[in-house]
Amino acid sequence: MEARMKTGKDPLEGKTLEMILNELVAHYGWMEMGERVRINCFRKDPSIASSLKFLRRTPWARSEVEELYRDYLWEKSKQAE
Repeated sequence: MEARMKTGKDPLEGKTLEMILNELVAHYGWMEMGERVRINCFRKDPSIASSLKFLRRTPWARSEVEELYRDYLWEKSKQAE
């Protein structure tokens, strides 16, 4: 969140849910995603398609994934410094 405050720009701006999910899965993998956001679509037979379907219908889960993405970007920016 700190990175967002510095720039004043929401890091989700211009990103689709699919883009966010693909980036998180590439970084963390499905197993860790299932530990960080405890939803079945990440834990049992995970796929991008099933996860997108669930996240688009479930606002609280989508919020958790978006917050994880913000945290991921913040960690990534700290490593770059």
